Amino acid sequence: MSSTDATAPGGLFVEESKSWPEVVGKSIKEAREIILKDKPEADIVVVPAGAPVTLDLRPNRVRNFVDTVAETPFTG
Repeated sequence: MSSTDATAPGGLFVEESKSWPEVVGKSIKEAREIILKDKPEADIVVVPAGAPVTLDLRPNRVRNFVDTVAETPFTG
C-alpha cells in the first residue's frame, strides 16, 4: 500500500483525498488539464461556488467550484 492509499472502516480500500491548490485563478480548461495530468481517471465536475452538492464519496470525482463571470451576459 502506498502513502496515498488507505483502508476505510470495514476493510474497504479507498484512495485518500487529493487537492490542486495550484489551479486556483486558472481557467476551467487549464484547471482540467492540470488535474487530468495528475489524475487521468478523474471525472471533473464544474459546480457554481456555493451550490449544494451530494455528500456521496466518488474517488474519481473532482469538483471544480467556480464563481467568476468570464464574459458579459446578454439576452438573445
